[in-house]
Amino acid sequence: MSSEPSIADHAMSELLKIRGSIDNIDAALIYMLAERFKCTKRVGVLKANNDLPAADPAREKRQIDRLRELARDAELDPVFAETFLNFIIKEVIQNHLALRD
Repeated sequence: MSSEPSIADHAMSELLKIRGSIDNIDAALIYMLAERFKCTKRVGVLKANNDLPAADPAREKRQIDRLRELARDAELDPVFAETFLNFIIKEVIQNHLALRD
């Protein structure tokens, strides 16, 4: 009987290591999103206090184009990146509108 770890043991060890990295990345994403929303809240307050529109379609388009390019450079599906950014933009606009109430 061999005391060496089996292939399954190696695979499980590698799986746990990769999952640990994923967990760390997820935590970093949450903290980065929190920082982003702190900034967009400041923008929303400025817009509300100065009677500016909650949405800025021209800026949103530039951001989407920019992030699609970044996604391509990072070998991430640009459609996914755009969908993700659109979700964030929608939430930001909702937050900006709520600041006016």
